[in-house]
Amino acid sequence: MLAETIRGRVSDPMAMGAAFDSWMHEIAPGAKGWLGSTGGVTDDNELFILTLFESEEEARANEVRPEQGRFWAEASNIFRSEPAIQTSTKVYFDTNGDLNSTEFVQVGSGTVSDVDLMLALIEGNSSWRTYRPDILGIVGADFGAGQFTYAAYFTSHDTAREVDDGKNMPLEVKARMDEMTSLVTGELEYLDLKDPWLGWSK
Repeated sequence: MLAETIRGRVSDPMAMGAAFDSWMHEIAPGAKGWLGSTGGVTDDNELFILTLFESEEEARANEVRPEQGRFWAEASNIFRSEPAIQTSTKVYFDTNGDLNSTEFVQVGSGTVSDVDLMLALIEGNSSWRTYRPDILGIVGADFGAGQFTYAAYFTSHDTAREVDDGKNMPLEVKARMDEMTSLVTGELEYLDLKDPWLGWSK
């Protein structure tokens, strides 16, 4: 599996949303191995797009399609400066519902001391499916040098913001959460996509 993320400030969020919608309808159907995409803009106009492919080969094949090149040539004009693009083949992807019904996506990025362990802890923490039914899916990716990004898909912004006092948290979940937190070095950066653009085939 391959994950690609695009981040950057945009001058016109509505224009970028329209471009994303155009990509979904005109290019995604012909992209072999495409699993889905998520996009959105934060309150301060920072764009985040995440796309998953079944393999690196299929992702690269899509990049050289003429229609993909024409799309990017137009969409890149909406950025205020050169966007940051990252790819990873070390990806965790799990769903607990229809991602297309997501109403809020929280993206977290930071540096961890052991990415392999972080991914293993997330993968082994499948009890979130029953403990947090408001989470419809989780994507995590290692971008090298300890850089880690995850996206959590929530049924709503309100449920994502609910404070948990920990009384109902299973001990296994709490232990893994504590271990994951201990791996983070420095501060996590959060991006809130309150009106996410969604297109998932799974």
